[in-house]
Amino acid sequence: MEDFLNWPRFPAYLELAHATAPIAQALMRTQIVRLYHDHLLVKEANTRQPTPWHQDQPYYDVAGRQVISMWLPVDAVPRENTLEFVAGSHNGPWLMPRAFMQREAKWFPEGSLDEVPDIDASRDAFPILGWALEPGDAVFFHALTLHSSRGSTGRRRVVSIRFLGDDAVRVERPWRTSPPMPPDAEFPLLVG
Repeated sequence: MEDFLNWPRFPAYLELAHATAPIAQALMRTQIVRLYHDHLLVKEANTRQPTPWHQDQPYYDVAGRQVISMWLPVDAVPRENTLEFVAGSHNGPWLMPRAFMQREAKWFPEGSLDEVPDIDASRDAFPILGWALEPGDAVFFHALTLHSSRGSTGRRRVVSIRFLGDDAVRVERPWRTSPPMPPDAEFPLLVG
């Protein structure tokens, strides 16, 4: 289960974004930080469905290098159920975003971007990082970092906040982005 853009209805999301924005600012080396969106993710106990390897930014209507996410679990997450990353992948090209279940290319035309490599078929060939996390721990990562998570043995609830820095600008896409952003969407200034 997932839900987006809760901050206008639930002030705690905006409070969390304000509280963690200075970390995002330092990591992006930016003068300003804006809230792009919040994202609630829930995997119930014994969920076998993995979240496939992907980058976040190709799903967005944002261009620029200063785009990062914070992933903050509210339940303990053992190493085998945590979010994993391919170290250094944020320096690579944009890769084809696909629908997670149907694997369709709904955002960019088929063949216009390289495919995400089959990381799980040769995990030893990639520098994969991941950590067991306790409630309140947070992982920050660049929006072009390849990441994935396996199923979950226990209930896993996560709040993710996406931040924009100085060079991040909204761009028009000829398709529905994920999350779908209204044309007049606000991106609250958190720092600057």
